[in-house]
Amino acid sequence: MRAAPLVEAGTFEPETRERPTPGPSEVLVEVSDVGICGSDVHWYEHGRMGDRAVEEPLVLGHESAGTVVEVGAAVDDHAVGDAVTIEPGVPCGECEHCRRGAYNLCPAVEFMATPGTDGAFREYVAWPAEYVYGLPASVSAREGALCEPISVGVHAVRRAGVGMGDSVLVMGAGPIGLLAADVARAAGAADVAVVDVVDSKLDRALNRGADLAIDSRETDVAAAVRDEFGAGVDAAIEATGAPPAIEAVLDAPGPDGTAVLVGLAPDAEVPVDTFELVRRQVDVRGSYRFANTYPTAISLIASGDVDAAGIVDFELSLDRIGDAFGRAAEPDVVKGMISMG
Repeated sequence: MRAAPLVEAGTFEPETRERPTPGPSEVLVEVSDVGICGSDVHWYEHGRMGDRAVEEPLVLGHESAGTVVEVGAAVDDHAVGDAVTIEPGVPCGECEHCRRGAYNLCPAVEFMATPGTDGAFREYVAWPAEYVYGLPASVSAREGALCEPISVGVHAVRRAGVGMGDSVLVMGAGPIGLLAADVARAAGAADVAVVDVVDSKLDRALNRGADLAIDSRETDVAAAVRDEFGAGVDAAIEATGAPPAIEAVLDAPGPDGTAVLVGLAPDAEVPVDTFELVRRQVDVRGSYRFANTYPTAISLIASGDVDAAGIVDFELSLDRIGDAFGRAAEPDVVKGMISMG
């Protein structure tokens, strides 16, 4: 099979590998569509993430979908020919976090496209059937691959406690921000504001149904929120990791509001006005990856509540993966895809 591992920063070396054989509890998926995530781009540009580095060839890509071509002997809930999406993390199933259903916090999780676990920029993936989900006919493989970033949005909206009639601010009109805005609306939000610094992304947010687009280069976000929503929003979700955006998202909620941090800042420390957080009694929550979200993500696509395909700017073949990553890093691009066909 074809694969395109990253061998060092800025360098993919396409190669031919043996097609994997699924274990008894696994299915073999012929991959058709893979999204390029911001974390993939970070690995490509820097060859590392935090204290983890690419020391052996690493196949990137953790947003994937395709078709089942083989099933393990113990698998009875998938069949050859099924269209599926793959949840990229496999937890241990035994730790305290897994036992209470918060398996995104499992310290032993094997997550695609991180050192030690290859991702989906390859023709075939053998994966535990428990973390492979069937797609209805109304959901394309391209959309199915995007269940991963939708899941990040679902988890963040759940952490924010968004409900009927709420006002929500989303920092960032990249893939996570735009999809989280869709999910918030589906959860009952009455008003959704989106913040970014790229005009085309702000326009896209409005075209997708945002009630307010804020350019943080020109406008004080907290002031704009209070002009629009009174004391502040009920929930604010930070999806960029930019320190100024993190500071702004902590200022945006009104009394008893919630701020949820999804994006990872380049430095671990960001100045925080603790007096204001205490005075307004703001709940500050982290949101890490996702758990128990894929069925919801599939349902949101199928119902039309989330426009997954609408965030895609381009699609290139695996043979052009280097070109695709260069384009995905451009500031006005929201989402690029690799088509394996």
